[in-house]
Amino acid sequence: MSHDQLGLFAPSHDDTSDDTNNIQQQINELTDDLNEHAHRYYVLDDPIISDAEYDRRYRKLEALEKEHPQWKRPDSPTLRVGGPPLEHFEKVQHRVPMLSLANAMDEAEMREFDQRIKRHLKMPASASIDYVIEPKIDGIAISLLYENGVLITGATRGDGVAGEDITNNLKTIRTIPLQLSDKDRKIPPVLEVRGEAYFPRGAFDAFNAKMLANDEKTFANPRNATAGSLKQLDPKITAQRSLAAFVYAPGYSEGVEFDTHWDFLQALKHWGFQVNPISQLCSGLDPVVEGYHNLMEQRPTLDYDIDGMVIKVNDYDLQERLGAVAKSPRWAIAFKFPAQQETTQIETIEVQVGRTGALTPVAHLAPVQVGGVTVSRATLHNQDEIDRKDIRIGDTVVIQRAGDVIPEVVQVIMDLRPEDSEAYVLPNVCPVCGSEAERAPGEAVMTCTGLDCPAKLKASLQHFSARKAMNIEGLGKKLIEQVVDAEMVVHLSDLFRIDFDGWTSLERMGEKSAQKLLDNLDKSKDTTLSRFLFALGIRHVGERTAQVVAQAFPSLDQLYNASLHELECVQDVGPIVASSIHRFFNQEKNRAMIEELLELGVNPEPPPPPVEAGEADPSFADKTFVITGTLQTRSRNEAKAQIEERGGKVSGSVSRKTDFLVAGDAAGSKLRKAQDLGVTVLTEEDFLAMLGENA
Repeated sequence: MSHDQLGLFAPSHDDTSDDTNNIQQQINELTDDLNEHAHRYYVLDDPIISDAEYDRRYRKLEALEKEHPQWKRPDSPTLRVGGPPLEHFEKVQHRVPMLSLANAMDEAEMREFDQRIKRHLKMPASASIDYVIEPKIDGIAISLLYENGVLITGATRGDGVAGEDITNNLKTIRTIPLQLSDKDRKIPPVLEVRGEAYFPRGAFDAFNAKMLANDEKTFANPRNATAGSLKQLDPKITAQRSLAAFVYAPGYSEGVEFDTHWDFLQALKHWGFQVNPISQLCSGLDPVVEGYHNLMEQRPTLDYDIDGMVIKVNDYDLQERLGAVAKSPRWAIAFKFPAQQETTQIETIEVQVGRTGALTPVAHLAPVQVGGVTVSRATLHNQDEIDRKDIRIGDTVVIQRAGDVIPEVVQVIMDLRPEDSEAYVLPNVCPVCGSEAERAPGEAVMTCTGLDCPAKLKASLQHFSARKAMNIEGLGKKLIEQVVDAEMVVHLSDLFRIDFDGWTSLERMGEKSAQKLLDNLDKSKDTTLSRFLFALGIRHVGERTAQVVAQAFPSLDQLYNASLHELECVQDVGPIVASSIHRFFNQEKNRAMIEELLELGVNPEPPPPPVEAGEADPSFADKTFVITGTLQTRSRNEAKAQIEERGGKVSGSVSRKTDFLVAGDAAGSKLRKAQDLGVTVLTEEDFLAMLGENA
């Protein structure tokens, strides 16, 4: 487009005499022109006009928009300077979860990833899979949602399910298009893409130099600077940081489908996104490994930080078949670079107690810079690791940031060891509460066995009050944090000592809520022995183990007096679990706490006697049940226990062998499958009738 067509060189009196259609046309043409030149400059690195010329056109557009704000477009480059400051960031629910990646730390793990995929897909080990490899940008994950090609929402990853709305901040990043280009490819009505915001090295160094010149605090590394920039409530501050973004993954979309990830990346380029130019399509694993080594060589020359390479299965059908495990997809992995290392000295070793009671030795180090971050502490993991590396106080050691994140000691430099050094041994008691610390056979971690150790009190209370344990409704995480922080609960039993005035003194706790919680606490006291045992948080004792132990020892006195051998004889209780139970009930502190709970009214009822052969309820005996939906009169676990007490079995899935499906509210696919297979469907009222209860 020529300058004359834009009216950039027209005399000023022509501007004032233009009719409204001509002014709107000028705004549209200037917007398109400036967006095109910004794309060439920031994304393609191929500018064709000078900065001064760009600024002149920008000021022209700015003036026209000021006079005629009704025609300012949502993709106007003037929007990138930032809007008004926010009071806080709103939450954004991701329509498709933003998963994290599992890591491969060496070539052997990378090859195992390849073989694991083939095993899952039932492909021969010699088969060749197409992969896309991309640099793993060390930045902040973001999500961008476009409707009809216009950027509507930009968000952080958050916990993968929900993030924070940082749209105004992301609009300041010039490599993120505000309006998608439809020159070469049709724009879908809804398109969400995921990517990484980052601080280019050159821009980061220039920014830090400016901060130093002004006697202001500098950032330790580009990633921290990126995170801090995107967290600014005032987007004008973010706009000064010269951030950039690569886009590399699809999210939720409508009206568009892709067969492969490589096709998706090419479409992104057409729509105006910055896609990493080093991304590569590989046939088989050998080119992937070669690409990894090439990327490591390129790493120092890049204008952005990377900490590895991401490998993705190219075919989207195969991705869907592979699915995900926990919070990571099976079809992708991060092949991490070797960690950066430095040398320093261990000044002392401290034992920390985690929220689950695990004792972790931590080395306090003479501070040293590792990969742009000052490191003064490093995990020593456990006693086995300390012994294997022979780590001692006073040693000079090589440390690294494992996966470029968690500092750890790699090795001791023996030539520099002090003559008077002594081997380090973890204490056999908890440094916080003095309870015995156990190390179960076959495990590396030592654990505090104290029932109400302050270090793990919040986690213990959350577990104690959970639905499958004491089932204290209304006692959530925030309330637990408040009562512990205020020292209203120092021991587990203190939970039942807080009175009405105590609960109402807490933040956001009204009188009705306080009374309801007191009622629920009182209600929870009438429980079963198995629930109580599970609530105590005994190591290795889950819900099912608590049930079999309660059946074998139907009173707390019997458990107090049970020998290790007697515990080992219980079905499904092996030596490790038996040892943990025996140690727990033989500690005076734990017994004293249990007795306090009983004195405060906690009443764990023994289980009903087991169904003897020939005595099972004929309506339930040898019948297979599946429970789905929400039951109004009891939990699904309680219903399961009642079925098993009467000789029935409970399965998690519907099949032709299923005899009954108990369908609660909001029953879904299991109900449909049961109906298709002709399985007898019981309403909750039908189920209660089978139990001999009134609906």
